Amino acid sequence: MTVRKSWRRVDGVLLLDKPTGMSSNSALQAARRLFSAAKAGHSGTLDPMASGLLPLCFGEATKFSVDLLAADKTYEAELLFGIRTDTGDADGMVVMQSPVTFGRAELEAALNRFRGPILQIPPMYSALKRNGRPLYELARQGIEVEREARAVTIHELWLLDFSQDRCRLRVACSKGTYIRSLAEDLGAALACGAHLTVLRRVAVGPLRIIDAVTLDQLAALAEEARADWLLPPDALLQSLPAVHLDHAAGRRFVHGNPVCVVSPPGRCRVYSGNQLLGLGELDDAGRLQPRRVLGAP
Repeated sequence: MTVRKSWRRVDGVLLLDKPTGMSSNSALQAARRLFSAAKAGHSGTLDPMASGLLPLCFGEATKFSVDLLAADKTYEAELLFGIRTDTGDADGMVVMQSPVTFGRAELEAALNRFRGPILQIPPMYSALKRNGRPLYELARQGIEVEREARAVTIHELWLLDFSQDRCRLRVACSKGTYIRSLAEDLGAALACGAHLTVLRRVAVGPLRIIDAVTLDQLAALAEEARADWLLPPDALLQSLPAVHLDHAAGRRFVHGNPVCVVSPPGRCRVYSGNQLLGLGELDDAGRLQPRRVLGAP
C-alpha cells in the first residue's frame, strides 16, 4: 500500500547549495519533500552543470521570488582555452580546436573589453523562446536561429588564476548575463576559442553562498533542525526600505486599499508591528499602494 505524502504550509526562504548534475527543478522538488512544503518555487534556474546558490521560496515567500530574478548575480567560473563546443560548456561536442599562444598580459587586456556595459548574444542552448519553443529544443534538432544581442553589464571581472590553457574568473553581472557566452566571446577575442568547464554561483543580490546548505546536509537533520535553515520571507526584500503602519492602516493595506504615509516614493516592504504585510509602492503623493500582500498565518 502506497502512503500518500502529507504536505503542510511552510513559509520561508531556503538558500540551497545546488550540486552539479542536478536540474534546478529537481533540486527544488527534493528540498520541498524534505520540508513537506505544500507550495514552493525558485527564483531563477541554474544549469545542471552549474553548482551553487539557488534561493528556494516556500509558501508566502513565493510571492516575492520574482524580485530576485532582476537581482545581480556573482559567479566563479573556470574556462578552458583552445577548444570550442557547440553548447559553450563542457557538456557539448567539440567543434573547434586551436593552439593557445597568449600569455597573462594578453588575457588581462582581453578581459578589459568585457568590463562594464556590453552587448551579448544569448546562446542557442538557452531557455529563451522563439515562437513559443525554447531555443535549446531547436539547437538539439540542429537548428540555429538568429538571436538579437542584448545589453548586459559586467560590474566586476576578476582573474583569479591563469595557467597554460585554463583560467578562473569571478564575475559580478546583471540579470540576463550568460557566462557561457562570456567564455566563448573571450575565447574569440583571444583567437583560440574557449568553453566553460566549471560554473558556481556564489551570490544572488544580497544573498551569499556562505549561508547556504546542501541537500545532503538537510537530509541528515531532524525535521525540527531543518527549520533553522529557513529565512523569513522578507529575506528577499532587504534591499528595499521598510515602512511601518499602525494596526488600522495595516488592515486597510492587507485588504488591498491604499494608505497615506510620509516616506520617499518607490517600492518598499511593509510591516505592522513586527509582522511583514507585503510589498508596497509609494507614489509622489504619499499613497502606499499594495503590490503583493501576505495571507493570514
